[in-house]
Amino acid sequence: MKRNKLMILLGAGMLLVTSCGKEFLQKLPQGQLSEPQVGNKDGVEGALIGAYSILNGNVSGTWGNYASAPSQWLFGEVASDNAHKGSELTDQTPMNMIETYNAISTNDNLSQMWQVYFEGILRCNNTLKLLAADQAGPKEISAERAKEIEAEAKMLRGHYNFFLWRIFKNVPIITEAITTAEAQTIPNDKDITPAIEEDFKFAVANLPATKIKDEFGRMDKNAAKAYLGKLYLYQKKYAQALTLFKEVMAGKDITTMPYWNNFDVTKENGPEVVMVAKHAINSNGAADNSNVGDMLSGLYGSSPVGCCGFYQPTIDLVNSFQVDANGLPLSTTAYRATPYLSDLKNPTDSYALDVSLKFDPRLDYTVGRRGVSYLDYGIMPGNAWIRDAKYAGPFVTIKTMIPVAQFATNAAPGANYLTGLDVNIIRLADVWLMAAECEVEANNLPGALKLVNDIRKRAATLPAKKTGTGANAAAYNVKPYPSFTSQDAARTAVRTERRIELAMEGHRFFDLVRWGVAKSVLESYSSFEGTYLPAYKGLTFSANSEYWPVPQVEIDRSNGALK
Repeated sequence: MKRNKLMILLGAGMLLVTSCGKEFLQKLPQGQLSEPQVGNKDGVEGALIGAYSILNGNVSGTWGNYASAPSQWLFGEVASDNAHKGSELTDQTPMNMIETYNAISTNDNLSQMWQVYFEGILRCNNTLKLLAADQAGPKEISAERAKEIEAEAKMLRGHYNFFLWRIFKNVPIITEAITTAEAQTIPNDKDITPAIEEDFKFAVANLPATKIKDEFGRMDKNAAKAYLGKLYLYQKKYAQALTLFKEVMAGKDITTMPYWNNFDVTKENGPEVVMVAKHAINSNGAADNSNVGDMLSGLYGSSPVGCCGFYQPTIDLVNSFQVDANGLPLSTTAYRATPYLSDLKNPTDSYALDVSLKFDPRLDYTVGRRGVSYLDYGIMPGNAWIRDAKYAGPFVTIKTMIPVAQFATNAAPGANYLTGLDVNIIRLADVWLMAAECEVEANNLPGALKLVNDIRKRAATLPAKKTGTGANAAAYNVKPYPSFTSQDAARTAVRTERRIELAMEGHRFFDLVRWGVAKSVLESYSSFEGTYLPAYKGLTFSANSEYWPVPQVEIDRSNGALK
């Protein structure tokens, strides 16, 4: 089992602390503890761990938590030009509506996202309530630790609110001062970002510089600074964001940090981790604390995983890894003019991999394609691992998978799609490229150039992936930019690098929205992708498509307070 896993408490820390009216036989409901029972040091610490446990997007059970996955694969990638829902057209059809910008308020993916992340907010608020009661009374918790707990809870609350805000925009502000009854009627007519900023600022001021108890899943000052900077970036407060990003990056050299360690289940607690959702398979084989939200991304058919065939990279994403003779990315127009399609039009035994094609090596660490080695599974065989290539394309994902050699310790028995692979919510490469974006907007092109080239220099050290004969699977090449000739050129380079470096990690759709280019990019993508996969032809992206509707069930529960 992995060490340094943040233990997930499935007891008192998860439970609601509310005042109860008359209940049957005047008994507390089963599964709940009263405030006096948890209003002590152990109870506060337990409640805090319960708040942490929502980071993996799972309240209970191992099925159905797909929309709330910390990777945000559905909203962040499938809704973008990076990924398809995958599987078959008729499987999980509400996800089709997310992918094609047709989701309505009754879509169950929306209600699940809303309910899970507000559960996280509730647990944060309950932690703060219990902490305040201790500090007003027995003071079992030291003043120093009380500040840390408050900062951890507010950092988590800020995260849950941020995820909700990016998806719904119009979100009610629920704090520890609001009762359960009041929370049901709070309107969503105020900008929630000031509340998120306040929580992150408190975390920056009060979290320690290192992980509490050396647990990598805990919050620390760098995580808070990175997240506050990210919020500022969304608000176009570039100077404020850059200051924070520089503090997070200080003294670090990302070029020496192995890229694949971010996705290696045995090497997750490395220096690039900033904020992470920790996952684990329990010693008894239980998988409730695993990466249940990502389970659908498992490979289909004859693959060692055997389920479930969702979350497939797009043809457009794969081709964005094409490079020119100088090892620099091709323009969108250029790579779409001569697209690589793998075996989409020739899925037979006569298919031969073209190893002369020029690709950034990160392609084959992001995408599984026919004829190329895939972890320790052997050579990716094409359709044998795909449910319906004519619907969702010939490619599969890699970053969410673990090697066969790790199944015994890091996968659930008999369910290899449930694993202990962590999910990075923020890693250093994300911070590097956000800082580069800030430098571009400040017109500091040399500063942006260095940061982008740091990422590219690291990519150049990736070992070549091989074919079945041991040959390199492509003419791999990635080189630093010699210069940025203009601010527009620099902006394009940074945005391209974010797509390539962070592909399939949950960022792309939100990036397109905050850049103000979602409509043009996604409708152009639809025209290209739909040429080869008809299901994606003719997609229309409106201003309303940047956010999703508040779930109807929540509007009904609020008696119309939510809009």
